[in-house]
Amino acid sequence: MSREIDGLPVAEFGFPGELRDRLVAAILSGEKTSTSALLADYERDGDPLPEVGKRYAVVDSDGRRVAMIETTEQRVMPLREVDLAFAREEGEGFETVAEWRDAHERFWASYLPDLVVEDETSIVAERFRLVERL
Repeated sequence: MSREIDGLPVAEFGFPGELRDRLVAAILSGEKTSTSALLADYERDGDPLPEVGKRYAVVDSDGRRVAMIETTEQRVMPLREVDLAFAREEGEGFETVAEWRDAHERFWASYLPDLVVEDETSIVAERFRLVERL
């Protein structure tokens, strides 16, 4: 379920620890301006999809608010439609869509070991802008 900090819904990137720290640092530096998640995660958790124009509190591994982002685009799409521009905007150094997909499939498998990812698997692709650093 979603939660709020300072009246803003919380945006969590990865799991607390090294991955989240790296992703938050990329957001704060401006390298990361997109993110993606399985649509099934939103449905399972009962969380609303990101809304264009809505602002979110970005939290670090300790759950502290460190930034505010605003969703500029959101699209539910099949995994096969991710392009290189989007993959690069994730700010993790991906040089190919195949690298992006491999990293995401490994991440999803880390908490959904029985998940079968196919070209038609639905993801939520979100672009955002950094509004405020704290």
